[in-house]
Amino acid sequence: MSLRQHALEIFQAALAASDPAESIRRYLDDAKDRFAAYRNIWLVGGGKAGAQMAAAVEDVLGDRIAGGAIAIKDGHAAAVRRVALRECSHPVPDERGVAAAREILHIAQAAGAEDLVICCLSGGASALLPLPAEGITLADKQETTRLLLASGASIHEINAVRKHLSAIKGGQLATAAAPARVLSLILSDVIGNNLDVIGSGVTAPDSSTYASATEVLRKYGILDKAPGSVRERLADPASRETPKEVPNTINVIVGSSDLALTAAAEKAKALGYNTLVLSSFIEGETRDVARVHAAIAKEIDAFSRPLPRPACLISGGETTVTIRGDGKGGRNQEFVLAAAIDIAGMRDVCVLSAGTDGTDGPTDAAGAICDGETLGRAPKAATYLSRNDAYPYFDALGDLIKTGPTGTNVMDVRIVLAG
Repeated sequence: MSLRQHALEIFQAALAASDPAESIRRYLDDAKDRFAAYRNIWLVGGGKAGAQMAAAVEDVLGDRIAGGAIAIKDGHAAAVRRVALRECSHPVPDERGVAAAREILHIAQAAGAEDLVICCLSGGASALLPLPAEGITLADKQETTRLLLASGASIHEINAVRKHLSAIKGGQLATAAAPARVLSLILSDVIGNNLDVIGSGVTAPDSSTYASATEVLRKYGILDKAPGSVRERLADPASRETPKEVPNTINVIVGSSDLALTAAAEKAKALGYNTLVLSSFIEGETRDVARVHAAIAKEIDAFSRPLPRPACLISGGETTVTIRGDGKGGRNQEFVLAAAIDIAGMRDVCVLSAGTDGTDGPTDAAGAICDGETLGRAPKAATYLSRNDAYPYFDALGDLIKTGPTGTNVMDVRIVLAG
């Protein structure tokens, strides 16, 4: 089989291992006796994997669920019976997201002392639950989100800002549910699995502050570009600081990048590769990270370090892209495009990078794949890279990876193979 086929098989193994449904079923089955004490069980939440997570909860608890609502990305639905799925825009929020977040907040507020609120949370929830705080409009949040996404800010930094412009994020959903108890089942898509960053931590104590949110905008030179209402709110927090303690709440990580990378490594070894997981904590500017991965491929080729051929390097995490042009693409496609330039002409080398959620930026591709001959087939890679235009470059070559919605979201998987 070709290196490309092997890379795709390794990626598929990562996807299979990061499906949150089995973890949710196992956790709820083990705790099943405890659910009998509650009068009503309400199911809420949001994220790209929200529908599949909700379906798994329904499989276990069935008609014990009194109702609920889940905010999901357009096209990421699943078969559910007891809750409403509300499709919304991602990554820039829309009015449907506002309506869904308001509905979810009302469900939590209506829960009583004898009730349990189960929150299914996965990556994407920050954009899908955009209920603006007092004095902030949706247009203000949309513009701030666009500025942050184009700035190269990390997801930790972006969500620090989002939490302080929201009426639901940063632990506010959990506090609204009091005196009911809250069980949050979380699929992590952030480096370090920080509870207050995943989905902007709607059920977790918030470690960020108004001051740190302001510093993020200042750091990337966009404070003066942010809407006036945003600057005013961040400059005058008064008594609105996000909760630093959240009572009656249990937050449980049901899936993360580590499981996906471990499964990918096991598949690579089964295919006969000397395998190394570099790190699940990779972040930074996409192009720079791509050059480092390409440099390691060159080291393998020249000196058999850190592994001899046949070799497989795997990494996870989430890089960022500073927008310089007006092209179409995402961080995974840009990673592969930058790597293609550096590995040009290398023998039997293949690079794949894809998002486990099945979408990369505002495109229908999860990522892309290249090899040492890619530049020979389409030599103008640098031009496309300069305008952040990886999608049409790989589309013309037939080298986009399109999985459709996967039902999971544990950041990105990058694979470098040297045959």
